[in-house]
Amino acid sequence: MKTKIFFATTLLVLVTLACQTFTNTNQPEVVDIPQTLPTFIPANIENTNPTTQQETLVALYENVSRGTVAILTDIASGSGFVYDSNGHIITNYHVVEGANSIEVRFTSGFMAYGTVVGTDLDSDIAVIKVDAPASEFFPLPLGDSNLLKVGQTVVAIGNPFGLESTMTVGIISALGRTLESMRTTQDGAVFSAGDIIQTDAAINPGNSGGPLFNINGEVIGINRAIRTTNFTEEGEPINSGIGFAISINIVKRVVPFLIADGKYDYPFLGISSTDLFSLDMVEALGLTQHTGIYVTTVVPNSPADKAGLIAGSTPTSIPNLLGGGDLIIAVDGHPVQTFDEMLSYLLSNKSPGDVIVMSVLRGGERVDVEITLGKRP
Repeated sequence: MKTKIFFATTLLVLVTLACQTFTNTNQPEVVDIPQTLPTFIPANIENTNPTTQQETLVALYENVSRGTVAILTDIASGSGFVYDSNGHIITNYHVVEGANSIEVRFTSGFMAYGTVVGTDLDSDIAVIKVDAPASEFFPLPLGDSNLLKVGQTVVAIGNPFGLESTMTVGIISALGRTLESMRTTQDGAVFSAGDIIQTDAAINPGNSGGPLFNINGEVIGINRAIRTTNFTEEGEPINSGIGFAISINIVKRVVPFLIADGKYDYPFLGISSTDLFSLDMVEALGLTQHTGIYVTTVVPNSPADKAGLIAGSTPTSIPNLLGGGDLIIAVDGHPVQTFDEMLSYLLSNKSPGDVIVMSVLRGGERVDVEITLGKRP
């Protein structure tokens, strides 16, 4: 059976549960908008002197679970967490997409209706505003996803299959992955969402929108999707050890804009590309190195087109692979080996209007090209 990626959201259809699916398929220095600082800071687990990993995990759960919530709509159910003491809750856009009503359930049992104040289809983020007693708000501290390392322990807390406040544990399996954006252009092209964390912590339908924590109880991602080939008899996807979360540094860039303006603009480069995935490909293109982002298409009148980036145009020994295009090897002096790396850099550091210097190999020579980034159309 073909492996597919699924939203980790539980859809409510009568008494059955099913996982919503999505099909598989560039970023920003932003104006600083102050973030409301959390009023609830979990105890520093490292300072509690736990003698076992079990005690560490117990302490983590007891400190942060109050800041997690369940989200119920007339269509689906998912997870979320408290962002600030003003009543802002963060979740995935696909959890609330198309919903006529949204209920937020706190761990105390208190429930309140929520209103969507901002959405970001590119990274699949939504901000919900709720009115509730101040005693219900336990904003969670946000970590720094730039400090993450593969192999670090992570914890997910959410509501898989409607089982509220469920905790699962795993590790960071990979960093800088990409997924498809939920937004397309007018001609049907799909943008990419980048800087995605891959984890083997169990994520299932209903976990969407919930927090992914580091061992110190800081949120380092928002759980979004799973890749699986396994299903229940009812057709629900089952965790296979490959889950994906939006990095918290993307969240920290986007959410203040969603609260202030209801939207966030991503930078636009205007290329299609492919990584060098085989020696045959390298040889067919006549390249002198084995890594880089090969430009296959340049969108007319895009920033890349105006700057003079070149796409492949001459036939090669590989069908549908055209030679003579630029090979991107660095952005602003930062070496990039894959599209994922380039996208993560742009997402985390650049905004529309910023000027970048893209280093490419062109005809065997290194050329630096200045590009003024646009806004995703």
